[in-house]
Amino acid sequence: MRGDKGQAAVFLDRDGTINEEVEYLDRLEKLTLIPGAGEAIRLLNDSGLKALVVTNQSGIARGFFDESFVVALHTRLNALLRREGAFLDGIYYCPHHPTVGLLPYLCICDCRKPAPGLLNRARTELNLDFSCSYMVGDTLSDIEAGARAGVPGILVRTGHGERTAALLGQDNPLPPAGTAATRPVYIAADLLEAARWIVTKGKP
Repeated sequence: MRGDKGQAAVFLDRDGTINEEVEYLDRLEKLTLIPGAGEAIRLLNDSGLKALVVTNQSGIARGFFDESFVVALHTRLNALLRREGAFLDGIYYCPHHPTVGLLPYLCICDCRKPAPGLLNRARTELNLDFSCSYMVGDTLSDIEAGARAGVPGILVRTGHGERTAALLGQDNPLPPAGTAATRPVYIAADLLEAARWIVTKGKP
């Protein structure tokens, strides 16, 4: 699907959105797709939308695993998705942490969500039209990263999503990241519901 200024895309958080949240995913056998995630990404593929992962991986900075492990993990993720007839058009990750970890990853960067650097990098490399793109994730950091790039966010209730949805409730104060501008345009039960919304009701 193309917009007036390039290709439309759906940016996807990884842990808690596509695969089960296990805190630090440091072994290949811990990687498990959330039910319906493969079908969701296949739906995006069939709709002509770029499906792109944008994920913080501070476990690299913390020394829990290295970049070669993350590459192997993403190879495994792509293999699991292919079994369900789905594929990712790209995976972008941030290995940094601003206050904890090992050099050269201990630094303030523009790619760690909620900074929009990963999304902006993808836009440049893939000629994306952000006016008809979305960001899907389970945390306010995901939604804010989208907002800072000019991409509306969709919150899923998987992973940390239930807790995030509660923070967005009328009776709950928002954390610093949760300004009105970073509220999601839709809250979905999971990635499959989010994908269905995007390709139907959510089209700009």
